[in-house]
Amino acid sequence: MLFEPLKLRGVTFRNRIGVSPMCQYSSVDGLADDWHLVHLGSRAVGGAGLVMTEATAVEARGRISPQDLGLWNDQQIGPLARVTRFLRERGAAAGVQLAHAGRKASTARPWEGGKPLAPPAGWSPIVAPTALAFDDGYQTPEALGQSEIAALIDAFAAAAARAVRAGFDVIEIHAAHGYLIHEFLSPLSNHRDDQWGGSFDARVRFLLEIVRAVRRVWSEARPLLVRLSTTDWLGADGWTVEDSIALARRLGAEGVDLVDCSSGGIAPGVAIDAGPGYQTANAARIRDEAALPTAAIGFITSAPQAEHILRTGQADMVFLARELLRDPYWPLRAARELGASIPSPAQYDRAWR
Repeated sequence: MLFEPLKLRGVTFRNRIGVSPMCQYSSVDGLADDWHLVHLGSRAVGGAGLVMTEATAVEARGRISPQDLGLWNDQQIGPLARVTRFLRERGAAAGVQLAHAGRKASTARPWEGGKPLAPPAGWSPIVAPTALAFDDGYQTPEALGQSEIAALIDAFAAAAARAVRAGFDVIEIHAAHGYLIHEFLSPLSNHRDDQWGGSFDARVRFLLEIVRAVRRVWSEARPLLVRLSTTDWLGADGWTVEDSIALARRLGAEGVDLVDCSSGGIAPGVAIDAGPGYQTANAARIRDEAALPTAAIGFITSAPQAEHILRTGQADMVFLARELLRDPYWPLRAARELGASIPSPAQYDRAWR
């Protein structure tokens, strides 16, 4: 099952293993460089079916750190096109995650402390649906006005149009982890009383408008994914899995092909019962109750575990993150462990004999 192809619209993944978006904090001015080519390319060489870029900002002030990737200008297209060409040459589909960090923008890289930074020139103010800081020490964002919201929707569409020119096969919209779109979804961060906040319908509107705008420029033959934090882990006061199911039904009707099921990130210090497969139950519920394909993520580390998730109908794909940082060739090892026959690069054949 793990090594069966999966077709979404006109794109067929050679297997059901996805490289989860993982920030590398290694860009200058949002540009991909040799690090991104080697980092992403090695996972394609290692046999993954879908290789996703890190969160790729749709505007400069939408970066988590000043060193994040971007697709807010045309100069960023060429370096990413170099990456997508290599991924496809090695048999992997190329995916880009379009994102905006919202009130969690402008932080230092993890190995430099990860703390909030004074925004660089052009980043100020950081923005959010409501003027609420993420935590002590973070900047208080400026609440977005109507025209600014419309401009951000356009920014996602413009980035999607650049993704076409860069040669991507898949777009994922990042609506999780406490970043801008999630900030609109959750009642904990969205205190608006206009058409963008208050009721469930109003809070999901920003994401739905982005999906519509992206679909207008993204080919009907190409898949569109959405990453959701399927729960805030804060009970009925926050975003819940029931909210995610209701939203997923609407996303499917708007042309979304798969929900990438994560969780958390909207508030600091939340107690999360994290462990192997801890988010998979939500992926299973969304798949079943919203009738939409899902990807399961979170502490998936072994081939039998991944195979079990798929064989029991809990998800249609598995996305791996840290395990693929530890071992770019995990898919090749998993295939041999499960008795599947998949080709390894000719240059590496001798290692698998």
